[in-house]
Amino acid sequence: MVHQRSSAEWLSPSSDTEDMVLSLAPRLAYFAGVARTEHVTRAAQEMNVPQSTLSRSMARLEQDLGVDLFARHGRTVSLTPAGRTFLTSVERALAEVGRAVEEVRADADPTTGKVAFGFLHTMGAETVPGLLQAFRADHPRVRFSLVQNYGEAMLERLRAGDLDLCLTSPVPDAPDLVARRLDEQKLRLVVPDGHRLAGRRRIRLAEAADETFVTLEPGYGLRRITDDLCKEAGFKPRIAFEGEEAETLRGLVAAGLGVALLPPPAVPRPGVAELTVTAPRAVREIGVAWLEGHPDTPPVAAFKKFLLSRRGSLLP
Repeated sequence: MVHQRSSAEWLSPSSDTEDMVLSLAPRLAYFAGVARTEHVTRAAQEMNVPQSTLSRSMARLEQDLGVDLFARHGRTVSLTPAGRTFLTSVERALAEVGRAVEEVRADADPTTGKVAFGFLHTMGAETVPGLLQAFRADHPRVRFSLVQNYGEAMLERLRAGDLDLCLTSPVPDAPDLVARRLDEQKLRLVVPDGHRLAGRRRIRLAEAADETFVTLEPGYGLRRITDDLCKEAGFKPRIAFEGEEAETLRGLVAAGLGVALLPPPAVPRPGVAELTVTAPRAVREIGVAWLEGHPDTPPVAAFKKFLLSRRGSLLP
């Protein structure tokens, strides 16, 4: 009976290959050094290892591979065809390791390192550019990888190690995260021009119980806050449209498609009126979060300290 290997077996390395990789890895640099000098003694001197250690390492390497990598000529050696083939891949692998070392060291450099920073879409037009400008006044060469997303998605990327820090709302409460409240932002009831409430400056949210709402999709922090505030005001909002970005919702309001609870815009939007909500207290807390126990590189530590120093004055 012929055994057919599954696609997973064909695509994944065998345990023998994995064991071989683990065994070979420490000896690849030794092999490349001997191949470069074609002399075991000279290679041992250049790499500052005992010649006996290098000789045993090369003999074990050939034994494990089951092929001769070198032809011996007295005190000198030369690569066999198999050795030349092997050297090409080894040099490529060592170069890749070298690039990885340089990259992680560069990212951790206190002066020129990198910070992976996530933030809400609503903070991208004004708040975050202002923060980065202020921080780089004292750290002009620190680099940033910026990610805009909704809160839950950013927390997932934080847990995955893709982000160092993120500004989010609501402030998360989870055992694997550390979060600090930085500021709060008032939310407004946004209605179309010409709406029956458009002439008002203040409103109790209960007065909008019969309105049609446009909101962010479930999973967004602002959607959860909207639902909670409406519940506190004594009603469940009737939702006509769900979106992914606050300014898109403002556009829907301007088109007369509903009303929305939104933070203030960076630039006033024509076609809408923005009313202060007097009850319940309509705010969203903004906080910074990071992964519990995750070590900070110097640039991340500096930016975290800077953000915490802006407590109470984060928002413009």
